[in-house]
Amino acid sequence: MSSSTADSVGESPITAAVVTVSDSCARGDRTDVSGPAVAKFLEKLNVEIVSHEVVPDDVNQIKELLIRLARAARLIVTTGGTGIAPRDVTPEATIAVCDRLIPGVAERMRSEGTKKTPLAALSRAVCGFRGTTLILNLPGSPSGAIESLEAVAGLIPHMIDLLSGKTEHK
Repeated sequence: MSSSTADSVGESPITAAVVTVSDSCARGDRTDVSGPAVAKFLEKLNVEIVSHEVVPDDVNQIKELLIRLARAARLIVTTGGTGIAPRDVTPEATIAVCDRLIPGVAERMRSEGTKKTPLAALSRAVCGFRGTTLILNLPGSPSGAIESLEAVAGLIPHMIDLLSGKTEHK
């Protein structure tokens, strides 16, 4: 399933869940634009979206949703709640449910992001895995979410392979 380009993540689609973390979207006060943008980007990479959920900025609700979705998808991509505002708790929820973190992935997203805006350095996004499911936090803005995803899209197939036990070197 490994691919050296970001054009496709492999022959058979990786299943993914997209989670928008936003109080205002969860209340229906604002339309979710980041989640659909992320889903559209992933679909272009041959990723099958099996769920798209909106959840408020609440650690317990985010944790419960991530745990449930980790049973249904190989990739969970969250958008929102990664900044430094008091209600930005997506990283805490993600860390709480992950078996281990993959710091280099989040570092790459921030590094690439700072080339476009110095505000990318304020992201507290994390990447990790629960069982064989990869969990990736993205910023809440549509452009920031897509730029962050573009920065690491080529790594996703290899990470999924490794989590599946495919550890042979070619």
